[in-house]
Amino acid sequence: MPLIIILAECGLELIPKKIRNQSVVKRHLSHKNYSSQLLDNALHHSAMNNLPNKEKRGRPDITHICILNALGAPLNKSGNLKLFIHTIQDKIFEINPEIRITRNFNRFKGLMAKLLLDGNIAIDNTFLISGFDGTLIDLIKTFKNPHITIFSSKGSQIENYNDLFTDNSSEIQIAIIGGFQKGKLSKKILALTDGLVSISKFQLDAWVVVNKVINYFEITHNIL
Repeated sequence: MPLIIILAECGLELIPKKIRNQSVVKRHLSHKNYSSQLLDNALHHSAMNNLPNKEKRGRPDITHICILNALGAPLNKSGNLKLFIHTIQDKIFEINPEIRITRNFNRFKGLMAKLLLDGNIAIDNTFLISGFDGTLIDLIKTFKNPHITIFSSKGSQIENYNDLFTDNSSEIQIAIIGGFQKGKLSKKILALTDGLVSISKFQLDAWVVVNKVINYFEITHNIL
């Protein structure tokens, strides 16, 4: 049974209409350029001051690095990873494990903007990134009796990585990792499990957590 990773509440969204008329946004915005339509804290920081949850938003770079790390892992190359992206706007996308995500950040931003506009990315009738029609709660309900682990620096620190994942191949394992810079997961997401798990005494970047979680799963299941 593959590991299912959900990058939750990613700072991935189109520039909100309420700030599109601000000069710092208009300076970079072009309807002919997909990448310019994605909210990016590096470009739009001053315009984002009045946006709710601003500390979580406008960080497509975090999603980019997490995806590259996940897709490049032996776990994915062996066909044992399912990767979902959940945005702060509660949109969900499934990443085809065979997709070759561009390393160039501006091209990635363009791809994500097109994804948010069109709902999916497909070539020759093959979906590279497909949208899920429903919320995160709806997605979880599609899996039968999953074992859900939410990773947080506020969680109980594990003493042994062998305690994190079982080697029971029939059990569906879901790992939820926050895909944002600051803040904490919403109460709706935290309610999906009774406990939170921490894998370090330090606060870790999302892509580091992705790496370590995948590595723990690979070792537990002898995927090298």
